[in-house]
Amino acid sequence: MNFERFFEFMGNHPFLFGIMAVLIVMFFMVETKRSGKKVSPSGLGLLVNNENAQIIDIRAKKKFETGHIQGSRNIPLADLKDRLDEIRAIEAPIVVVCDLGMQAGTAVQLIGKPNAMRLEGGIGGWQSAGMPLVGNKYADGKSHSKSTKTVKPVKVK
Repeated sequence: MNFERFFEFMGNHPFLFGIMAVLIVMFFMVETKRSGKKVSPSGLGLLVNNENAQIIDIRAKKKFETGHIQGSRNIPLADLKDRLDEIRAIEAPIVVVCDLGMQAGTAVQLIGKPNAMRLEGGIGGWQSAGMPLVGNKYADGKSHSKSTKTVKPVKVK
C-alpha cells in the first residue's frame, strides 16, 4: 500500500478516522474493564501476606491436582455460579487463577466485588516468573521422584 495515498485518504476523510480512533480507545477501555483488575505473580505474595488475600483456582480439578499455588482452593469455573454467595462473603481480597489469565477475568466479573482480581498470566505467568506449584502429580495420580519445591511467602514488615 502506498502511504501517500493512505495519508491523502485520511486527509479527505477526517471524520471516519476520528470515529475509528474513538472506537479503538473505547474497545481497549471496555476490554480492560471486562478482564478486571489484575495482580502480578510477584505482587500476589505481598497481597496474601499483608491483606490475607484468598486465592481461588478456577481450573478443572485434574489440572488443579497436577499443580497449584500454595494456599489456593479449587472452585472450577463450571461450579462458580453455584458458590457465588460463599465467595462474595469473603471480606479479604480475592485473587482468581486460571491457566492463562483469560477465564479469570470472566470469573472476576461474575463475582462482582471491587476487591476481586485475577492473577496476571494465570498459572502460566506464575510459573514463568519462577514461582513454585504444590501438589504436582502425574497422570497416574502418584507423586514421582521429582520433588516440588515449595516456598513459604516471606512476611514484609
